[in-house]
Amino acid sequence: MDRNARTALLAAIGVASMTGLGFASVPLYRVFCQVTGLNGTTQKAAAAPGAVKGKIVTVAFDSNVSKDMPWQFAPEQRTERAALGARKMAFFTAKNLSDKAVTGTATFNVTPDQAGKYFNKIQCFCFSEQTLKPGEEVRMPVVYFVDPKLADDPDAASVQEITLSYTFYPVDSGKKAS
Repeated sequence: MDRNARTALLAAIGVASMTGLGFASVPLYRVFCQVTGLNGTTQKAAAAPGAVKGKIVTVAFDSNVSKDMPWQFAPEQRTERAALGARKMAFFTAKNLSDKAVTGTATFNVTPDQAGKYFNKIQCFCFSEQTLKPGEEVRMPVVYFVDPKLADDPDAASVQEITLSYTFYPVDSGKKAS
């Protein structure tokens, strides 16, 4: 194989590798954020470990709706106190204000960012799409706990309040709901 052919082959391999990396970057980034809690990404868990006596944080709930989403969406209570490790449940209500069925999906994050890897959801409406009939109103639970390891992390040990924020978007963002 001559020098030009080898260079062309290496260049083609490089282009193919970079294209593959480009397609894989979104799922890899998502996995990285879930593992590290980067940018307030929360964790999924099967069960809470149990409350740690004397270690309490305030959890604030925030709700938003895309301008293209004809829903009202709000937490039933704005804050609650949670012992580290204790299983807690919060409810959000959503109401479809349109005369058509609308399917939405919720994105979420936690602030401050360093608390994301310690905020665990056991059950959440955000794990799947939600469809509301015209005028329908529903209560949607989120079951969560704050990992007791939060208190041992020097970057997160001073966290006294954690905000869990959701934003609902229409599933088919190409179509504007009325």
